[in-house]
Amino acid sequence: MSFKLPDLKYDYNALEPYIDAQTMEIHHTKHHGGYTTKLNAALEAENVSGKSIEEILGSVSKYNMGIRNNGGGYFNHNLFWEIMSPNGGGNPTGDIGNAIAETFGSYDKFKDEFANAAATRFGSGWAWLVKENGKLKIGSTPNQDNPLMDVSDFKGQPLLGLDVWEHAYYLKYQNRRPEYIDAFFNVINWDKVNELFKG
Repeated sequence: MSFKLPDLKYDYNALEPYIDAQTMEIHHTKHHGGYTTKLNAALEAENVSGKSIEEILGSVSKYNMGIRNNGGGYFNHNLFWEIMSPNGGGNPTGDIGNAIAETFGSYDKFKDEFANAAATRFGSGWAWLVKENGKLKIGSTPNQDNPLMDVSDFKGQPLLGLDVWEHAYYLKYQNRRPEYIDAFFNVINWDKVNELFKG
């Protein structure tokens, strides 16, 4: 059994002007594609089969760094494409909207805290909104680590993830990471985030 690069549910240019088509195509085909290929090779080398990506990440400390880095890259990007949409943005509604208001005080306060987690992640990594024991939390992880990993200091069920590796934004935003973070809020697929929150 090998993992497959998922097809996007929208065209590469569908998130413009917030995320440009060239970045989307390179990010999906080259970066996510590369993580997928290298994950399969690393799993084969360690004779790991029959496990879901979540199971692998939950005990990733047992495996080599190839599985940790590429397994994280595979899972993180799978989520990233799902929680963005050409029809995204706006204020979250439903259960996730209520939980955000209850936890952070308001959507604007949530945005500030999430944007800060993304902006202050040194070097490459991800900012996260997670659910742990029914509660929402914001944090970040380095490189391709994520909150499902047993090695992560920040744990929970990922609901929303923002890639702050330079490959995610450099063609359009260069070193202006805060502009990219701000643009991201215009494409968040809150219906998908709500589905994950309720799941």
